Amino acid sequence: MDIKVITGGICAPKGYKAAGMHAGIRYSSEKKDLMMITSETTADAAGVYTTNKVKGAPITVTKENIADGKASLVICNSGNANTCAPNGEEIAWQICELAAAATGKKAEDVIVASTGVIGEPMAIEPFEKNIPALAEALDADGSDDAAAAIMTTDTVKKEIAIEFEIGGKTCRIGCIAKGSGMIHPNMATMLCFITSDVAISAEMLREVLKEDVKDSFNQMTVDGDTSTNDMCMVMANGMAGNEKIEGEGEDLEAFKEALAYVTRYTAMKLASDGEGAGKLIVCDLKGAPDKDTARKVSRSVVSSSLLKAAIFGEDANWGRVLCAIGYTDADFSADKVDVVMRSDKGSVTVCLDSRYAPHSEEEAALILSADEIYIDVDLKDGEASATAWGCDLTYDYVKINGDYRS
Repeated sequence: MDIKVITGGICAPKGYKAAGMHAGIRYSSEKKDLMMITSETTADAAGVYTTNKVKGAPITVTKENIADGKASLVICNSGNANTCAPNGEEIAWQICELAAAATGKKAEDVIVASTGVIGEPMAIEPFEKNIPALAEALDADGSDDAAAAIMTTDTVKKEIAIEFEIGGKTCRIGCIAKGSGMIHPNMATMLCFITSDVAISAEMLREVLKEDVKDSFNQMTVDGDTSTNDMCMVMANGMAGNEKIEGEGEDLEAFKEALAYVTRYTAMKLASDGEGAGKLIVCDLKGAPDKDTARKVSRSVVSSSLLKAAIFGEDANWGRVLCAIGYTDADFSADKVDVVMRSDKGSVTVCLDSRYAPHSEEEAALILSADEIYIDVDLKDGEASATAWGCDLTYDYVKINGDYRS
């Protein structure tokens, strides 16, 4: 299928507008901290959420609101997570009501989200004061401002839009996301808002998203911490005019492929912007006995703090790769593993059949001096493959998190 990357972010699909502004919610900052996305028509919707037992109040409210598979508006703030906060759910619902009143939507069709400091009281006053102006600012060119408003320790905005065809109709998917720390496989691991003009039932949307995250957002890690607030939400308003997807077939497969393009790109961008990170680490694994094992082993490699530190130091310590493979909780043989480290500066085989492969340490260090490091692993124990994304572990990670509330 032909997929074309286009501009416009979450506003690229038909019928969507967005805005972002500073509302005074962020901790001692003048940065944008409140955003809104609206769909012209009520959209079919689906979401996946954090598995952390401690959950932000907005997750509870959002789950209730989209239980019927419908949504027409997203509102999200940064700076305060509204987690373990007094009256958190009441405030989250009040935010839905304020957003609905300002836009003419239904409060029960609002996706509400928050990100920021956990355990701080959440005040409703900044929302009461600023949501009307935010609604007035909604624009078909508002994706950039919305993406900026959900950033916390992120250093760059995460945004993409694509165009493709289903049933002869031009269709689009747009996405913005945030995430830099508290990222670890265990859906979800960030905030991600996806818009589409494809006509697809909420039931099929839920099934597609649930499967997609297994090979996208659940395959990335930064620091081993699963957050309390994170969600990935998809809205599809049907304005592309394709015949509605309500079951298996070519149209569903086309939508799956397009969504996968967006989510894997976004997962890579989130991992590369890990707190303090200087290098993206990608583990491309093959030769596993089954898909689940391939996912687990590749995640284990990019999750290893020792390997992450070695990559930061540009040290091709392949023993740490084998160690991470070996403690993976899965049934496979680790007796014949091959490991190759590569970047745009070259490639070096460091391990053959789980044993040292003669190589130049100087050449390996040069390869690891690049910004994107690929670790190719062949278990030689089957046909399944998977990819996982992570980042190096630097001194700045400790500094950022030591100063997070100051």
